[in-house]
Amino acid sequence: MGRLAHDGPHSAAALEIKRSALAISRPSALGAFEGYASLFGFVDMGRDEIMPGAFRDSLSRRGASDIKLLWSHDAREPVGVWDDVFEDARGLKVVGRLNLNVARAREIHALMREGAIDGLSIGFRAQRAVTDRKTGVRRLFKVDLWEISLVTFPMLPQARVSAVKHSPAGDAGRLAARISHAAALLR
Repeated sequence: MGRLAHDGPHSAAALEIKRSALAISRPSALGAFEGYASLFGFVDMGRDEIMPGAFRDSLSRRGASDIKLLWSHDAREPVGVWDDVFEDARGLKVVGRLNLNVARAREIHALMREGAIDGLSIGFRAQRAVTDRKTGVRRLFKVDLWEISLVTFPMLPQARVSAVKHSPAGDAGRLAARISHAAALLR
């Protein structure tokens, strides 16, 4: 987890970053992809656990259109848009599209199709959290979600792709293997 200073009206507050894996195998030719940016019930490498309902208020206030899709938490590098961001029983489900008119997005798209980029990371401000003194785990009950980035190194390796839209026919076997592997990890 890293912390970024925000240059806006809340400059004293730090924007927190959580990275989680999104094994993206072959996004569509249009740049569409989906997966989980965070999973409930898992402690990440920063010793944080996002609790069910933590995103609810932020999502109802912002909606998907006000949550930025960035490359590696760089506010100067928006690379697409989120079509849908919502909580379900597993975690924070996301559906997004890379803007292939943007040079960086085309590069990321090519790397995603090769499997070199496969992580997601959330940028947020903690609003309500409790740290367990014995384990050191911080349980996040309420967060203000600002952005979700595609990243190289995810913080939460258990999160995996749930589906790839319009996957080329030649990738069907590889996609099935990744989904089977992800299911085995969650058992």
